[in-house]
Amino acid sequence: MPARFFAPRYWATWLGLGFLRLVLLLPFGGVLALGRGVGRLARRLPLPYLGIARRNIELCLPELSAAEREALLDRHFDSLGIGLFESAMTWWADDDEINSRSEVLGLEHLEAALACGRGAILLTAHFTTLQIGARILNNRRPIALLYKPTKNELLAHVSGASFARQARKAIQRDDVRAMISALKRNEVVWYATDQSYRKKGAAMVPFFGHPAATNVFTPRLAQMTGAQVLYYETERLAGTRGWRAVIHPPFAHWPSGDPAADTLEYHGAIEAQVRRMPEQYWWIHRRFKGLGPGDPDYYRRR
Repeated sequence: MPARFFAPRYWATWLGLGFLRLVLLLPFGGVLALGRGVGRLARRLPLPYLGIARRNIELCLPELSAAEREALLDRHFDSLGIGLFESAMTWWADDDEINSRSEVLGLEHLEAALACGRGAILLTAHFTTLQIGARILNNRRPIALLYKPTKNELLAHVSGASFARQARKAIQRDDVRAMISALKRNEVVWYATDQSYRKKGAAMVPFFGHPAATNVFTPRLAQMTGAQVLYYETERLAGTRGWRAVIHPPFAHWPSGDPAADTLEYHGAIEAQVRRMPEQYWWIHRRFKGLGPGDPDYYRRR
């Protein structure tokens, strides 16, 4: 642990980490209840994320009435609170506890892809179960996991150490060379590319029918390596039943030669999961950003 992490600027972070670690001493039902409580508290605070989530739901699920959208917001913030403590479980819970509360369906699809000898790309999406979903999968089949370090260096150190300890390899999200090397070793590379992306190589790809700045690199990576691409989803089950993860069959026509069209198929898989468990999607992200001044501004002050 670098000495700089004990400076006063990190004391609040240490308190937060200590609180999360203590919470895991509670029974699983208590952890969930506390998570819902934290989420409900956040729901009542004047946070900018609330307006972002409300706007995203309005754009993606226009068939819901105003009352239904507000009820979904309530459930979403419950899910966010629970996801916070699931992250702590990802870092510190032992394998037996994670395995006893989870199941993984579709592992045969992943094994068949790996039998081709060119690795496999597991695409997932930013649901509130994102981190626990990676841990659940890694316990069954070690993965090379892509991650983005947080701006808080102490949190980045803690989460990065957890990824490095539990995954076959932890790869920073822009390290394309490491991704290619892992696939050439016939490994599983796991990541999510469903958030707003406006760097070189981005394209406007519809998401729930609205154009969104999107990373379309995965089909190109599949073309370079010959790796099959599969969709991976995780669902938090009701009560204290834990989680169910599903590995879907490979996208049939990837790569088609049209990265935007391939990515649209990936978006379709996400949309189907959102409709099954809308409260668990990461609605607080500004997903519908554009690439230029001519693109719609969905988040302007209203």
